[in-house]
Amino acid sequence: MRAQVMTEYKRLELHEDFPEPIPGPEDVLVNVEAVGICGSDIHGFDGSTGRRIPPLVMGHEAAGTILEVGRDVRHLCVGQRVALDSTVFCGRCENCSQGRINLCDHRQVLGVSCGEYRRHGAFAQRVAVPARIAYPVPDSVSMEQAALAEAVSVAIHAVRRSNPRSDDACLVVGTGMIGLLVVQALRASGVRSIAAIDLDAGRLELARRFGAVATFKADDDHLGAGVTAWSNHLGPQHVFEVVGAQKTVEQAIQLARKGGHVVLVGNVSPRVEIPLQRVVAGELTLHGSCASAGEYDQALAWMADGRIDVAPIISARCSLSELSDWMERLYQGIPNTMKVVVLPNA
Repeated sequence: MRAQVMTEYKRLELHEDFPEPIPGPEDVLVNVEAVGICGSDIHGFDGSTGRRIPPLVMGHEAAGTILEVGRDVRHLCVGQRVALDSTVFCGRCENCSQGRINLCDHRQVLGVSCGEYRRHGAFAQRVAVPARIAYPVPDSVSMEQAALAEAVSVAIHAVRRSNPRSDDACLVVGTGMIGLLVVQALRASGVRSIAAIDLDAGRLELARRFGAVATFKADDDHLGAGVTAWSNHLGPQHVFEVVGAQKTVEQAIQLARKGGHVVLVGNVSPRVEIPLQRVVAGELTLHGSCASAGEYDQALAWMADGRIDVAPIISARCSLSELSDWMERLYQGIPNTMKVVVLPNA
């Protein structure tokens, strides 16, 4: 089969005869019809994250049609359309038994190689995965949209980490794809007072379209005063940091009100410093948010009924052979490009 292999950092090669995946008794073989290029793939492209060690087939935001089911699979069938969770969990460890599948002691991630394991992903025509991470796609959700279910589930999980009430002031720092989905997940959860911060005016306009009632430019000299005024002069109760860089993490902590919650979703920088005295003196609660833990069905349901709309986030589509060019362009930075979806079997 055809697959795009990162043979070395900053180099993807199209292999025409990559080995076919062989499903085990608990697996399904999936014909990959759509897979998103994630920001983590772009950051891993140069080796900076340490989680994309070549040689590797990347790609973890995937959806497709089941071609084959293992002998022990009972709840799925050939021909069924499914979206794939990126987290391959064992289902047997203590964390899995308590529903924290994202913290599985034997966790692997599609399209990731971090030294501990190598799991080829979905920048290929076919992929074999455990049936437990494949979720049926509602008829009203297209394959391209279903490929973004992984990102939607990440956003829903982030919101659930601090469980804001409907009248709480919630601030989203960073309106890339996940940030915009967090805005939508907050709105779908019933939160009425949502604001967003970013440098990009176009992304802030999308944030308003998706439910933010206020937006702020990150480089505004009066940012702090504006956020404080918007939140009844107290600061937001919940701040979602969706960048993962030094400046934005510090910004999120400084803007949260006393006794508030800061949910750390972004994961670009392996290490950042925090304003410790602000955290301690303000009794802030910091929540890490990793992947998702059972939010896939909710994600697909909200996508099906329109409460979460991913269509405006898809900027472009490409074939498998065009992926290397797109990866290079995304790595260099393309204005006004949110999500590129690869169609491996188009």
